[in-house]
Amino acid sequence: MRCPPDIPPDIPPDIPPCCLHRDRGRAWEAVPMTAPTDAPPGTPRRDELLARAREATGFMPDDEGEALYDAAVRAGRAGPGATFVEIGAWCGKSTVYLGAAAEATGAVLFSLDHHHGSEENQAGWPHHDPSLVDPHTGRIDTLPHWRRTIVGAGLEASVVGVVGDSPTVASRWSTPLDFCFIDGGHGEEPAWADFRGWTPHVRVGGWLAIHDVFPDPADGGRPPYELWCAALASEQFVEDGACGSLRILRRVTGPGAPEEGDASG
Repeated sequence: MRCPPDIPPDIPPDIPPCCLHRDRGRAWEAVPMTAPTDAPPGTPRRDELLARAREATGFMPDDEGEALYDAAVRAGRAGPGATFVEIGAWCGKSTVYLGAAAEATGAVLFSLDHHHGSEENQAGWPHHDPSLVDPHTGRIDTLPHWRRTIVGAGLEASVVGVVGDSPTVASRWSTPLDFCFIDGGHGEEPAWADFRGWTPHVRVGGWLAIHDVFPDPADGGRPPYELWCAALASEQFVEDGACGSLRILRRVTGPGAPEEGDASG
């Protein structure tokens, strides 16, 4: 099965990317990604948390962050006691978006990161930030920054930090996931390891979100795009929204993860 075509150029320019949706076998159309929440737009707590997320150190654009929040709210409202996992937290920007959705719906977010940065965050790479290097070890350590972000947002009751290697944690994980957000290492090996390790845990009816999906190689690395294509090619997932480089999918059958290379069809 071939990867679905990219968003066509004839979509009206006044329709934002985060309102595009396509089910399997259907054309792109404009539908809202948002759903009612326990903390509706305009409430002080929601506004506070989204403002804190926007101010936090990280790489996610505001519109993509709010689309992530909206998708997670949908997942949290789908049933009681929802479980969210994010793979890749950096300094906590995406964690606050997801934690806000968890708090609003009674879900719990497990935020997983080794907190030493991905390849592109290391010295000599464009996204290296020397202020995040621990002077005692000489290595990036974003955990103290992540902790300050979560404590400052007052999300400790809804967010649990998990520090470790993603494949190791995934191999011992047993709780079905209502929402899984993959935004860890973007190199081929770590990206596929996250995908193979975590997508089998997404329950039927649950959501999978992948960040930094760029159909045009000139815009960014290929692995996240290839993961998105593989998820669709497996026919275990269907598209459930897009905003910028964020892609939202929903599991319709499974579980079971596609093998690397399935995206080529």
